[in-house]
Amino acid sequence: MLTQRVHAALPALPPNVAHRAVAETHGFSRPTIVAALLAGLVATAWLLHRADLGVALWSRSNLPFALAAVCVVAVRSHVVPRGWRHAAALRDGAGYYAVFTLIALTGAVASYPLAALTHGYADQTLQRIDVALGFDWLAWYRLVADHRALQILGIACYGSIYLTPAILLGWFAHTGQRREAHRFLAGFWLAAVLTLALFTLMPAIGPLSYLWRGAVPYMPVSETWQSNLIPALRAHTIHAVDLGALRGLVSAPSFHAAAGTLYLRTIWRTPPLRRWLTGLVAAMLLATPVEGTHYLIDMIIGAAVAMLAMEIVDLLLARRLAAVA
Repeated sequence: MLTQRVHAALPALPPNVAHRAVAETHGFSRPTIVAALLAGLVATAWLLHRADLGVALWSRSNLPFALAAVCVVAVRSHVVPRGWRHAAALRDGAGYYAVFTLIALTGAVASYPLAALTHGYADQTLQRIDVALGFDWLAWYRLVADHRALQILGIACYGSIYLTPAILLGWFAHTGQRREAHRFLAGFWLAAVLTLALFTLMPAIGPLSYLWRGAVPYMPVSETWQSNLIPALRAHTIHAVDLGALRGLVSAPSFHAAAGTLYLRTIWRTPPLRRWLTGLVAAMLLATPVEGTHYLIDMIIGAAVAMLAMEIVDLLLARRLAAVA
């Protein structure tokens, strides 16, 4: 097992070789990362303004985020003794988790004003595509609704969307694979941007609200948030977004499918974790149609979004490496 940090002190090398080694180890520059995060925050603030929405910053439900931010600042400010063997890994891990959380929160918040600015629904088209693909969402749902074990497993696997990246980023911090961490985070950021952009073209209330009639025998994790929140946002009856009570509004593309595709690609590049995490991500994807109330085409588009995002990130990393070669 790799336990020595990859970006340990480099031996004396010619300047061009040393610069290339640094690029291969470190990935994107700090200014690039900060600029991408700021761009997301500024764009989200502009969208909130356009939709007459605010953020409930002083809600009690935001306390965990505030405490986490304080902890990250403390760790990154060298509160941990430099001489401790795991100090660098702890600082890197805190940074990775902070960036991931900021991307996830920014994307979730941005979906609210975007939903408020949309018109109509794409459910009829999405369902027609599912029928053409031979996918029966109602049969899939009834199977889960009739078996409590599948419901429990589905809820656990669907929620692992945050467990898998925590393990991956922790591993990258532990082993000093900063470039791989940057590749993963950049792919996640770009996949979120592309997902939100496409969401504006195909807002939907999801198959549970669109297809099911009568009493609901089993309410999935995602419930019927789209059918309740999107009309309210469009009518401007909601005026503030609570960070502690964010709800998924994006049906197509499925961000669970985009994230799962990104996770699988990253896991495949990380052999020590491959056997442990592949099954977990596969189970998350199997749970997504019901627990996420997604059409099959939602997931296909989400997977395509992730693959495009990863190709773009790989290209950018290759260009950065070539620039310092």
